[in-house]
Amino acid sequence: MKKIIALFFFLSIVTQAFAGDKVSFLKKQFTAKDGYKLNYRILYPLNYSPDKSYPVILFLHGAGERGEDNERQLTHGGEMFASYENQSSYPAIIIAPQCPSALYWSTYTRPNPEGQKRHFPYSVAITPSLNAVRELLDSYIQKGIVDTDQIHIAGLSMGAIGSFDLVCRYPNLFKTATPICGGANLERLKNFKGKTIFRMYHGSADDTVDVIWSRDAYKTLKNSGKEVYYKEYPGVNHDSWNNAFAEPDFISWMFR
Repeated sequence: MKKIIALFFFLSIVTQAFAGDKVSFLKKQFTAKDGYKLNYRILYPLNYSPDKSYPVILFLHGAGERGEDNERQLTHGGEMFASYENQSSYPAIIIAPQCPSALYWSTYTRPNPEGQKRHFPYSVAITPSLNAVRELLDSYIQKGIVDTDQIHIAGLSMGAIGSFDLVCRYPNLFKTATPICGGANLERLKNFKGKTIFRMYHGSADDTVDVIWSRDAYKTLKNSGKEVYYKEYPGVNHDSWNNAFAEPDFISWMFR
């Protein structure tokens, strides 16, 4: 009976996720230990087998994609991650949680009309939303389907800030981190002791998250002896994720 149930579960994944050469995300909801309910989407790799372990890419969306529809988090990057070409060459489990409209992935001070500048605190409790993301990731690790040497994180804007935050809190969890137009507390980065490899992107004309944050993050990590790469797009505003996702090695560098 257990074998029949397992087979049914596997076939349901295949039926929902794959239609010919098209790969799509499944809708899910995760309940954290504190009762927090996190909407997320998950994409299983082509020819997925529950008996194998796979790399994982955790993707954190930006503030504009917050909500309760469990769809908007795939507005930017969803098609790129789900492309047949990427999944054929670099099969991975893609997890894309959605932050509710009223919350943020991380705690930080945002600019306001009174002249208050953006500020990233050195030490603050993890937010309920980001804590749920960590528990969600742990739940898949516990299933035995995750290659724990190949856990990657990527994020844009608010999600890039959340990516920095999560990597700093769990320095031995992620192999690579790809923050796009984000920022972090520089002292946290200076004191980072993990082995995560960073690749950052930012537009030089960003009027939402100042490009200085990525420039300074790069310098701080580089001066601390970390492996870090940075690409800046001249004249590009806040939507530098379009340029980043168009990079031919955006995903492949993670699996080098």
